[in-house]
Amino acid sequence: MSERQPTLRERRRSETRRLVQAHAVRLFTDRGYDAVTVADVAEAAGVSAMTVYRHFPTKEDLVLIDQPAQLIAEHVAASPAAQPLVRRVGSALIDAAADWTGGNGDERAANERFLLDCLRLMVSTPALRARHLDSQYALQQAIVDVLGDDATGPDAAFRARAATSACLAAMHTALTRWVEDDGHTELPDLIARALTASFGEDAVAPRRKD
Repeated sequence: MSERQPTLRERRRSETRRLVQAHAVRLFTDRGYDAVTVADVAEAAGVSAMTVYRHFPTKEDLVLIDQPAQLIAEHVAASPAAQPLVRRVGSALIDAAADWTGGNGDERAANERFLLDCLRLMVSTPALRARHLDSQYALQQAIVDVLGDDATGPDAAFRARAATSACLAAMHTALTRWVEDDGHTELPDLIARALTASFGEDAVAPRRKD
């Protein structure tokens, strides 16, 4: 069965969301997060403030990466159940990072620059750091939920949460280093290095070379 194609309304909604967020991140980067209002973002994007709030209920939401929890959870769900939890979660984080920074030529450069700008804002803005922590808790729960039977029962759920939390901490270290390095190192490789430093060589599956 083929996947359902998005409707015209859904495509337009997605395009509007991307447009608004792109202008927001640009303004926050140029002027500083606290100096920019939602009204400023709406004016730059050529939409109403109500439209901005319809897509992004809070100002902080304008900087959050779109649907990372769903993407990572899908990668975890597709991983072999026989693998150790750390490898399942860690590999999902690496694969998701490859998706975030993927594309060819100008598309790839634009994806990486947008992600870098978002992460730099999160690192430097207290209000965004707090919201990022909230999103990490939500991501942790999304991963534990998708593990299903492997997280059934108090002990199994505890192990799943512990493994997931540790992997997310390693990813956070890699993301911070990536921002400090201004994206000059491949993000998936940085995450793999952070996971290996935390758990050893067996924590990361060998990656195929194209």
